[in-house]
Amino acid sequence: MPWCDTHAMAEHLKLINAEVAPGAYAILLLDQAGWHTSSKLAVPDTITLVPIPPRSPELNPVENVWQFLRDNWLSNRVFRNDDDIIAHCCDSWNKLMEQPWRISSIGRRTWAHEF
Repeated sequence: MPWCDTHAMAEHLKLINAEVAPGAYAILLLDQAGWHTSSKLAVPDTITLVPIPPRSPELNPVENVWQFLRDNWLSNRVFRNDDDIIAHCCDSWNKLMEQPWRISSIGRRTWAHEF
């Protein structure tokens, strides 16, 4: 998607909803970006959106994923144009998707398991 907006979020939720098993339910943690909290956002019945508090990236495991992508495949580069940026981001994302064990370790919050 070229934009982060309510339409893009709605399409994302449709994709997530398609992966929710029959009789199951999904809980999606997200920040409070405007397109996540818009009253115009159609949220499927099988998904509950749980906003994390403002200015708390430590509660959002995906922040570590983005940092990993930047640290390993996206930093220290000069991009030729927008298409080059998108191609590199997609390539990096696909590399990470081939390593599900790494995603688990990147997003793990040790402190959350100490209770």
